[in-house]
Amino acid sequence: MAWPRRSGPRVLVSTTRSKYGAVPTRLDGLRFASKREADRYAELRVMEIAGHITNLQLQPAYDLHALGGVKVARYVADFAYRDERTQRLVIEDAKGMKTPVFRLKAKWLQAEHGIEVRCV
Repeated sequence: MAWPRRSGPRVLVSTTRSKYGAVPTRLDGLRFASKREADRYAELRVMEIAGHITNLQLQPAYDLHALGGVKVARYVADFAYRDERTQRLVIEDAKGMKTPVFRLKAKWLQAEHGIEVRCV
């Protein structure tokens, strides 16, 4: 971490890269956690404009519960949309690497909500 040299309040600027090498990217005024995620968003927008998908959502969240209904965790996907060919809800995550936490939450989401996560 390095302090920038300027007058006024100091702002901490990170000079290290993220754990998995993701580069935050801006597209259409939105901030994405990685270039892969931003590229997938661009593809999905084209598909939405063409009418292949509808109801594109960014960062949809799903609560995950233990037995007895106690909320234990939350899964936040990258994208959710409706595929017009199959008329099904599709949940996507733009992943370069499937972490153990991701694998656990994806299986939990499938078991609790019946929703399968597609990795792109």
